[in-house]
Amino acid sequence: MTARAREPAGQDAAGARISVIICAYTHARWGDTLAAVASVRQQSLPPAQIIVVTDHNPALCGDLAATLPGVLVTPSTGQPGLSGARNTGIAMASGDIVAFLDDDAIAEPEWLKYLADGYSAGPVAGVGGLTLPRWDTRRPWWLPGEFDWVLGCSYVGLPDSAGPARVRNLFGGNASFRRSVFAAVGGFAAGIGRSGQALPLGCEETEFCIRLGQHQPGSCLLFDSRAVIWHRVQAARCRFSYFMTRCYAEGVSKAAVTAAVGAADALSAERQHAARALPRGLRRYLADAAGGDITGLGRAFATAAGLAAAASGYAAGTARRAGGRRR
Repeated sequence: MTARAREPAGQDAAGARISVIICAYTHARWGDTLAAVASVRQQSLPPAQIIVVTDHNPALCGDLAATLPGVLVTPSTGQPGLSGARNTGIAMASGDIVAFLDDDAIAEPEWLKYLADGYSAGPVAGVGGLTLPRWDTRRPWWLPGEFDWVLGCSYVGLPDSAGPARVRNLFGGNASFRRSVFAAVGGFAAGIGRSGQALPLGCEETEFCIRLGQHQPGSCLLFDSRAVIWHRVQAARCRFSYFMTRCYAEGVSKAAVTAAVGAADALSAERQHAARALPRGLRRYLADAAGGDITGLGRAFATAAGLAAAASGYAAGTARRAGGRRR
């Protein structure tokens, strides 16, 4: 048997160099962050550069720098939050392609290879992959697959083809972009996404991807299910209360995205998901219940409740912004 040769560090078949950015903010994820870095170091296509950005936590920055030789550990110079940390990493990156991995995720060994391969498919601005849950406990019996995005994971309704498929936006914890696009359209918006608020907000990558498409309509974003990472799901995120809070927060976040890029683009994928994937799932769960699987009723209820919570959050976020403009 002939061993497969490793590519030159950080280069795909076309010679593009890849920088991987991991954003960290707390010692509570110390083991997760080290595991994330280790998984990047074990890629069949080694990165040219690994950057760990700490979000305004000097002690964490110092500890990681002392523990991770060969990794560029740097403090965020942007506003507190994930967008500011990512933008700091982008500014430090030297690769032609910038890839992002969550600090509580582990990448499969072929992750970077499949992300890099996508850039040979024409005017591709970014490539993302499949994010699967890595449960601390077990999957909640009531959780519909169409709502796995609540956990930061890929969900039922995304393209299920074996190869790359075109999408509107990528998920920030498993995504890559040509570094040149950030110079062209700017970085992640600081006013959108997670930044330590009580609500678990998001959508900073959604806004960026839509803005990218508006500025570069000839480019495209690809989702490749072969580029796999495993995202840790802690027990606290398996509670129904978290599910409802996260759905509401997603609605609030979508209101912010709508204000930034317009409703037509901000809600196009969401309307399609609500009109197609959710009704299919609801029918399937009710059929499960009718067939004797009582857990189907729980998934049907969660589908309706989650949609209602997201709509309520969107309405509240829209009203709040309208009130702010009148002042």
